[in-house]
Amino acid sequence: MARVKALTDDRLADLWGAVKEEDSDSFWGEIRAEQLATAKRIIESTLEAEMISHLCADRYERCGERRGWRNGYYPRSILLELGLIEGLRVPRARQSWGGTALLERFRHRQGLVNQFIRETFLAGVSTRRVGEVLLAVLGEKVSASTVSNVCKALDHDVGAFLSAPVGDTAVYLLLDGITLKVKTQAGVNKRLVLVAYGINEAGKRRILSFRLAKSESENEWQSFLDDLYRRGLEGTRLRLAISDGCQGLHKALDTVYPYVQRQLCWVHKLRNVSQRVPARWRQQCLSGARAIYQAPTKREARTRFHVWAEAWRERVPRAVDCLQTDLEELLAFLDSPKADWRRVRTTNAIERAFREVRRRTRPMSCFTNADSCRRITYAIIEHLNTTWQERPNSTHKS
Repeated sequence: MARVKALTDDRLADLWGAVKEEDSDSFWGEIRAEQLATAKRIIESTLEAEMISHLCADRYERCGERRGWRNGYYPRSILLELGLIEGLRVPRARQSWGGTALLERFRHRQGLVNQFIRETFLAGVSTRRVGEVLLAVLGEKVSASTVSNVCKALDHDVGAFLSAPVGDTAVYLLLDGITLKVKTQAGVNKRLVLVAYGINEAGKRRILSFRLAKSESENEWQSFLDDLYRRGLEGTRLRLAISDGCQGLHKALDTVYPYVQRQLCWVHKLRNVSQRVPARWRQQCLSGARAIYQAPTKREARTRFHVWAEAWRERVPRAVDCLQTDLEELLAFLDSPKADWRRVRTTNAIERAFREVRRRTRPMSCFTNADSCRRITYAIIEHLNTTWQERPNSTHKS
């Protein structure tokens, strides 16, 4: 009897050394082919075992407990993450039955392949190019219509996300909107995506909800906030609602969360101040304005504002008035714990989330319809929420 050599590291090194460099592609191709052939044998054996269990009898077996009779085989193909398996011999019976549990009826791709297709598309690859990208991996070109159909499966997840309870744990609520282009029967229109971003007591962040709207009007924001309230965000723990100063949003907050303190974004406010200052003074003026929110206390911040206002009122009165009008709402963050100041004095946190949305949607001239817009927005938001859950942010960082 021939002695079998042990598969040690040295033995593996010898075998690998026997592979010529110029044949490396064919070597890996043979491995892939063997994997697919092995998978095909395993699947066919499993299907055969299911048929035996269904009939309570093996092939050519005569017994009184038999439930039916075989009716040959039919060929079928299925796309796995390993690649395309063609010509599977699927057994069938003369009597109707529920079919195999391994291969669902009318399903030609494994669930992981659909997930692979969806993740590739959501990463920024267009529907037409997904097939080209995955051809080398799966061994089968996926059509643009297939990619679109796979992504439509997200509609159920979108509905579940937009109706799920959000709880009442948020202590900071950031509200803002991003403009996206959507095709309609009247042509390409701009649609607002209103977004609510919450931070709880432990500093964990999460995008709570979003909604497509025609504008940032009071009615649109109130409808959005009412939905959040019905889903559990009653605001009993809310310290601040942070926004960019949209008038429609503030009126909606007066109705839904009237007792929650407001915080205006310093970035947006300084941008408005900058527009009212001549270029020759702009850097110096804004430097003094930034010192206001860097004060250690609210009292010191007010003192710094009065010093700044006295220095600039004669030269840029409109800039001073712009800041003075909303001073109390600009300094509201100073009533919160000091560790949170940097995070809640601006809407930068939600703007970073919008940056991910823009990065994904930039290759697209516009969305084909509103449902497509919701799917992409949801997928990006869910990715961000999952990432934040796995890597919680410290309350001391912005």
